[in-house]
Amino acid sequence: MTTTPMRIVHCVRSPIGGIFRHIRDLATTQAEAGHDVGLICDSSTGSAFDNELVAELEPKLALGVARFPMQRQLTFKDLSATFALYRHMRDLKPDILHGHGAKGGAYARLIGTVLNVTGQKVSRVYCPHGGSLHYDPNRIEGRIYHQLEAFLGRLTDGLIFVSDYESAAYESKIGHPRAVTRIVYNGLTPEEFTPVSANEDAADFLYIGMLRDLKGPDLFIEALYNIRLKNGVAPTAHIVGEGPDEERYRNMVKKLDMENAITFHGALPAREAFKLAKNVVVPSRAEAMPYIILETVAAQRPLIATRVGGIPEIFGRYAHRLVEPGHIGKLTLAMEAALEAPATMDRQAEELRGCLAETFSVELMGDRITTLYQELRGLAPSEASAPGTASKASAASRAQSIFARSSNR
Repeated sequence: MTTTPMRIVHCVRSPIGGIFRHIRDLATTQAEAGHDVGLICDSSTGSAFDNELVAELEPKLALGVARFPMQRQLTFKDLSATFALYRHMRDLKPDILHGHGAKGGAYARLIGTVLNVTGQKVSRVYCPHGGSLHYDPNRIEGRIYHQLEAFLGRLTDGLIFVSDYESAAYESKIGHPRAVTRIVYNGLTPEEFTPVSANEDAADFLYIGMLRDLKGPDLFIEALYNIRLKNGVAPTAHIVGEGPDEERYRNMVKKLDMENAITFHGALPAREAFKLAKNVVVPSRAEAMPYIILETVAAQRPLIATRVGGIPEIFGRYAHRLVEPGHIGKLTLAMEAALEAPATMDRQAEELRGCLAETFSVELMGDRITTLYQELRGLAPSEASAPGTASKASAASRAQSIFARSSNR
């Protein structure tokens, strides 16, 4: 990695979950490489656990951490937020404004454009992390968000996708990118590849992630209930995480009379949560490149996951093991099979872990993203000869093959 120092500011609305894990790792890596790094995020989002992670990151960042009120949906309050963010970003004099997620990406690119007009030379970088790409292009809301993304694409210098699937989704829903494009997988630290063993009193299943329908906690609960209907006894389970739909899931468990079988926790470190159960279940309806899948595989924990987003790219030749998203019957069958054949689940976990380390490395992730910054600043030779060119096969062919594979399974 080149050591030419830069002033890098990351902007994200919600400092929680996998998106913040990505930023935390990236910002730390960049700061350790000698760059001046800062973070801007929402002041109203996050539990005590999340806020502690933000506080732990702040001493490492020369440009500090600033928190402003940011709304999840588009509202008139975005105008006042944009002005406050503009003044703060302007004073930081960044070389790179890197926006993460739909709202963080919009702020970074709009404000970066204004700074360029007013004389500051700023490179505008965007990573969707799913975000707007999860919306259905056939629905009004999806069309609005995708049109906004197309407009903001004109204000983008560098575009980073965390999976081939995300790149293909962008091209399919937004259009061919004008910006210099890279596909950079999320990465883990070497320590995370140490296997984790379950506690002696471990439950049967663990759901860990954000508590919202997109991630499928309701499917997890319903599958547990289905097994109880069939066998007369419910498997034991833990639900670890926080989110906007938590109360609804608690009510669902109560209504199904599953309170003795399912225990709710707040947010916990993933490797601590893994000790709570024999199998991890990730029943997502949509994903980009979820860290929880990477963390589970690296920890060698038995895993049931759905065939969405970049998850097949993690599983590679074992992708046939993935479950159809949103299909409660197939999820139930997969969980029943895990109960019946624990040795098979353990063997599959060992096989999957063996092919992960080289591709999903936090060092490689940080190096490739920071090299893109350097290219945009003219401080390093370019990997690609033209804007919109990814460093793998063409996005058009990837889009066709990835969506074809998804529909044929």
